[in-house]
Amino acid sequence: MNDSSWGAPQTGYWGPSDHGPGRGAAPAGPAYDAHNAQQTRPMPIVPDVPEHGGDQEVDRGAARLSGPLFRDEPTRARPLPGEVPQNPEPMPDVPQPAPAPQKKSAGRDLGAAIGVGVGLGAVIVASLFVVKAVFVGVVAVAVVVGLWELTKRLEERKGIKAPLVPLALGGAAMVVAGYARGAEGAWVAMALTALAVLVWRMTAPPDGYLKDVTAGLFAAFYVPFLATFVALMLTADDGAWRVLTFLVLTVVSDTGAYAVGWRFGRHKLAPRISPGKTREGLLGAVAFAMVAGALCMEFLIDDGIWWQGLLLGLAVAASATLGDLGESMIKRDLGIKDMGTLLPGHGGIMDRLDSLLPTAPVVWLLLVIFVGSG
Repeated sequence: MNDSSWGAPQTGYWGPSDHGPGRGAAPAGPAYDAHNAQQTRPMPIVPDVPEHGGDQEVDRGAARLSGPLFRDEPTRARPLPGEVPQNPEPMPDVPQPAPAPQKKSAGRDLGAAIGVGVGLGAVIVASLFVVKAVFVGVVAVAVVVGLWELTKRLEERKGIKAPLVPLALGGAAMVVAGYARGAEGAWVAMALTALAVLVWRMTAPPDGYLKDVTAGLFAAFYVPFLATFVALMLTADDGAWRVLTFLVLTVVSDTGAYAVGWRFGRHKLAPRISPGKTREGLLGAVAFAMVAGALCMEFLIDDGIWWQGLLLGLAVAASATLGDLGESMIKRDLGIKDMGTLLPGHGGIMDRLDSLLPTAPVVWLLLVIFVGSG
């Protein structure tokens, strides 16, 4: 290599040479004068800046030339002074608190439900053992209110206009006729009520006539006709005790199903109809009702035997559960939770009659078989 090349003045990277018009090559070494150094100073090579660099750190506003410290670490810009990071990373060492366990809930105001239930029970028992006619009036009022709730929901949710006036008058007449004239009076009142529904609906335009009268006949059978069996029980010599047995067994069955199902329920009974009901709850209803039935038949019913009460309790648990599921089907079809809001903690009157109505003919029939109609 020629030694004179180390001291010869050369051009910069892009400028012409001071000693000739042509483009010169880059200097081969550091030996060049200060004047040319100011014009041809090469771009400095910036070393990699560590993640947290002291005096090797570049200006905060400039882009970082170096990559992440580790190969799998994402590149991220440092925040400006006073800037809050957009997505702060959680500290892995801080333990997260465990979620509090959720308690089971009945879905209703339990205090209000108990208070209303006790109040209704006191009115029913007082009227039942003081004046039987007053109790018949209580049943008739419950029937009329239940019909009003049912027809109102049908009209609101499905546009079905079942005639309420003939249903209410005929329903009350069915209950009174059942108490005064027995089964024959109840059947006659039912037939007249059906005829009144057909005629009453003729005063409106014919559109929807068939569905309106069909709903009316269904309502007449479902609410007042089934309720007449309570009045039929009342006509016996020990009628008040028969009605009390009917009420106690139905309430005990519902209570057993709720208590056992709420505490031990795991397997759904009919999830598409009533998701809250379980098989364990049904077993609880059967057990509670059978024990209560044996006690009632032994101590409340004339000539009753305890084993008859076991069968009676089993039948009540089955009919009460089916009645509850039946109304659940109606409410799911209508898209509602309760039939009404008259009773705090319970819903409407129909929400309390759902298990009582289908159970009334079952208890009436079994008591007639076991101890007679007397």
